[in-house]
Amino acid sequence: MKAATAAQIKKELKFRSSDELERLCLRLARFKKENKELLTYLLFESEDEASYVRHVKEYIDERLLEINRSNMYYIKKSLRRILRETKKFIRYSDVKETEVELLLFFCTRMLEFEPSIQKNTSMMNLFQRQVHLLRTKIKALHEDLQYDYTKELNELIRIS
Repeated sequence: MKAATAAQIKKELKFRSSDELERLCLRLARFKKENKELLTYLLFESEDEASYVRHVKEYIDERLLEINRSNMYYIKKSLRRILRETKKFIRYSDVKETEVELLLFFCTRMLEFEPSIQKNTSMMNLFQRQVHLLRTKIKALHEDLQYDYTKELNELIRIS
């Protein structure tokens, strides 16, 4: 079965009643955890973006505390998983500042992590890729925000 395009779905949704739309959303939420998380964001957290960012930061901190530090293999695997989850949370929000703020937070925590990632080439490469991504994302923001975030990013680079 071939999936319909977004435009086709949009047209079809216009012809549905609110009860049918509710039923469709609930059915969609049953099938995948990401669908449920996105609906949760849209219904409960999209109105207060600062609170959403704070919750994601708390989640990142909790996940960092759970990392098995006995072997660098487990550390790398866990940090990549946390980054993947962070990017998933970023996708839910359409706010560009949220993306920059969460990636900066992740990079900061990555540098503060013990044992230090600076001794591991692959972890430093991961860090450098995120810094490069941050530079491009910051350029898309308003000038005042660009200044603030660039200053924060430069401080982070100086520390590394």
